[in-house]
Amino acid sequence: MNYKQPQSVLVVVYTPALDVLLIERADRPGFWQSVTGSREGTEPLAETAARELGEETGLDAHAYGLQDWQLINHYEIYPHWRHRYAPGVTHNDEHVFGVCVPAPMPVTLAPAEHLNYVWLPWDIAANRVFSPSNAAALRSLPARAADAPATRPAAAT
Repeated sequence: MNYKQPQSVLVVVYTPALDVLLIERADRPGFWQSVTGSREGTEPLAETAARELGEETGLDAHAYGLQDWQLINHYEIYPHWRHRYAPGVTHNDEHVFGVCVPAPMPVTLAPAEHLNYVWLPWDIAANRVFSPSNAAALRSLPARAADAPATRPAAAT
């Protein structure tokens, strides 16, 4: 069996007005979250974040600028998801990233992973997500966005 690594990313997708993208899990209807996913192989975590953003929403992190928030959440893996990890693994390190898009936009969900999406103001989104680390990241968004340098997409080569 291929076990998940206990190294993951959380990607907060937001607008300049601080509207946040939330997606609803297919395996747990009613569980809303930001983009998440586990590292594969030895890929750098920024690549994990960009890959997961593309897989789960169809958005291109490189088109908008991926911000490494330099934040790592260490938490206990929910018991109902521990079977995805090697025996004895009970905790995960979650690395937080952000992506600022110009405005709420349609996204393309991975149907096997997510049922629905919604754009909400950051404070309402923070109260809707099921994960405490996701909620904390969303609550930090106003300060982070105020401190973040303006990002521009990379020039096409």
